[in-house]
Amino acid sequence: MTRFARSRFALAAGAVALALAGAVSVVASDAASAGTSGTVHVWVTPGKGAVDQIMLSGAIGDHGTATSEDKNGKVDPNGAYVKVALQQGGFEVNATVFNRKADSQPPTTEKATCSAWATVSGPVTLYNGTGAYAGISGTVHITTNFAFLAPRFKSGAKSGQCNMANNATPVAEFDGDIIGSGRISY
Repeated sequence: MTRFARSRFALAAGAVALALAGAVSVVASDAASAGTSGTVHVWVTPGKGAVDQIMLSGAIGDHGTATSEDKNGKVDPNGAYVKVALQQGGFEVNATVFNRKADSQPPTTEKATCSAWATVSGPVTLYNGTGAYAGISGTVHITTNFAFLAPRFKSGAKSGQCNMANNATPVAEFDGDIIGSGRISY
């Protein structure tokens, strides 16, 4: 995977982790009120920074924010951990397994059109719940996708070729929707 594609994918992966975190909180909220576990569905449209808005449906309906961070709790748009804040409490998400999978999967590329795309699915785990989500645990399976059109070199030896460099600004990009579902308990 090119550095350019990897950075684009990392943004999508971070958003996916955020979405998953929101889904888990919905299940946790339902479990808290009914004393049981359940299945939750997560829906996220990624933003351009470290904080995304999350909507949950299925076992319970809820919404809030999910902030991507590094393992030390520092806000990081490419972080492998997520802090979820919902109306009735919060929890954390570990997306390191998902991110490793995302980093190892190269996107499909089409050099003739300078386009690239990928879909990645994998697990994230929930922990460290507070409020209504105290004691939360479980795994949610999330899926995300992304695509971009790379610019072409305008001059020099590579004139007309695709510029997939990490610092190249894409002509267009889609940091895909994030969806997921899974069962959790608390």
